[in-house]
Amino acid sequence: MKSAARLYAVQALFQMEASDQTMDAVREQFVEHRFGATYEGDQYAQGNIAHFETVIYEAVNQQALIDQMTDRALAKKWPIDRIDPTIRAIFRAAGAELVKQNTPPKVAISEYVDVTKAFFPEGREANFVNAVLDHMAREANPDAFAE
Repeated sequence: MKSAARLYAVQALFQMEASDQTMDAVREQFVEHRFGATYEGDQYAQGNIAHFETVIYEAVNQQALIDQMTDRALAKKWPIDRIDPTIRAIFRAAGAELVKQNTPPKVAISEYVDVTKAFFPEGREANFVNAVLDHMAREANPDAFAE
């Protein structure tokens, strides 16, 4: 159920940026109209609402820190504001979990690589996201990678 919450969090962060809606407005839309909803015979996953809310809250409130971490992981000529908005939302959602350290870093990376594959099933984006998130995770929690 956390996997669905992560996918919804990325969609919500994208929607907030694209439509300039508030976090509370988007959160309400997702909780009331996406989690477990049925549209035209298709059933949306229920997802973990508490995890969804934590991810978007942390992503919004820690955005400056997360964006700085992301920028350090990217090539100098490609800061986060030049990245595809969906990928940017993925970095922010994953960054929220990496900074908060409530999810093991390797789990967060794997989950958000899977989210990336849902949006970009045939592209190289998953490898790109994996590399950037690995860099961010090592910065946020170096002890998790010590052997």
